[in-house]
Amino acid sequence: MKIVNRLTLALFCGLSIHQVTAQESNPTTGQVIDKIVAKVDNKILLESDVQKTFIEAIGQSQQGITPPTRCEVFETLLINKLMVAKAEIDSVIVTAPEVQLQTENRFNMVMQQFGGDENMLLQTYGKTAEQLKNEMYDAIEEQMIVERMRSRITEGVTVSPAEVRQFFQSIPTDSLPLFSKEVTVGQIVKRPEVNRATKEALYDQLKQFKEDILAGKAEFADLAKRYSEDPGSAAQGGDLGFFRRGELAPEYEATALGLRQGEISDPVETQFGFHMIQLLENRNGSFNTRHILRIPKATEEDILKAERYLDSLRSEIEAGTIEFAKAAKEFSDDRNTSDNGGYFTDPGSNSNRLTLRTFEDPVLFFMIDSMKVGSMTEPIRFEDPREGTKIRILYFKASYPAHRANLNDDYEKMKAATLRKKEDEILSTWFVTAKEDVFIDIDPAYDRCNALKDR
Repeated sequence: MKIVNRLTLALFCGLSIHQVTAQESNPTTGQVIDKIVAKVDNKILLESDVQKTFIEAIGQSQQGITPPTRCEVFETLLINKLMVAKAEIDSVIVTAPEVQLQTENRFNMVMQQFGGDENMLLQTYGKTAEQLKNEMYDAIEEQMIVERMRSRITEGVTVSPAEVRQFFQSIPTDSLPLFSKEVTVGQIVKRPEVNRATKEALYDQLKQFKEDILAGKAEFADLAKRYSEDPGSAAQGGDLGFFRRGELAPEYEATALGLRQGEISDPVETQFGFHMIQLLENRNGSFNTRHILRIPKATEEDILKAERYLDSLRSEIEAGTIEFAKAAKEFSDDRNTSDNGGYFTDPGSNSNRLTLRTFEDPVLFFMIDSMKVGSMTEPIRFEDPREGTKIRILYFKASYPAHRANLNDDYEKMKAATLRKKEDEILSTWFVTAKEDVFIDIDPAYDRCNALKDR
């Protein structure tokens, strides 16, 4: 088995909605319907985890690529547990606010599919919104730790064009993967500029919060839990945990580092909204703060101004006055796509060519599916889970039919696969010693898989 196949499967498990009870019995027959199939230190792997990931991996495997075996899935999940256990030993962590933010974003995507109807969610999954969030939190936390461990172990690894060609030429022609239809799509996003009166009202509210705290009339944590609009920290009383310099918004960081320990700032504006910040601790190049975030909400007139702006920009692009990519780099408010000329990219290969299923937002998926190559939409409103209503125009640049992999069309994918192979060779060496540092117990039912035996 190759680690490259096993670790790629981690994505499927990381985003699964899975059973978390260690062992359950049918109340009528007493038959065990789930059980622990492996332990790595205090981390457990359930039979239901293996089953669910196996089914998902088969369902998501591309045409022309052999789907994983159950043993490969089992070993993937076992390696995930090993990496999480080693992360504890090596003090590699992800903070609760980081996980909470990812969880909120993922949950919002799920809710969009149900039109925000929690009753429909309950009927489909048999879980309340809170239960689903809790399960997603645990799965996402594990996924983030695995990714962070992998990044740490393989830090600095690169590949040359010659290595990419050599890797591609090593694949038998009849084993080259068949890629599904792909598209190149770009966007230019405009965040409505909130009017001055709305901003001043939030600024004054935060100033009052500060006065109440200093006067002993209120507690910072209580106000954060009640009023903060940061889903990643509000429940923790606004506590963000430790961050290194350069990891937070520049305005936030400059204000925080200008405070004395325990001091509370006046409101400061960043791209996310207005923050009232308290410095909790500053040590060894990292600092811990808590904050209350208030996000200014655009009025209908603010949104209409943004729509008129994008409509005018769209006309300039269509008239040839400015190229789409240049306009996106200069004017788009979406940081994830603007640096790439507005184009969406595949996070695995960094390629501008994506399959439609890459677009997790169902509205975006169906909109692109109905567009013609070379067309651009009129300004469209959409909801950002953190920042509210935004406007965007979409540009459908190109469509690529299903095809057998080749270097001309799929260089970025081949480069990513070459890099992954090189990283896996480093990981193979790492596993030899890592598995000796933890206790591993595997259920006899999976002895046939010889998991980790070749490491």
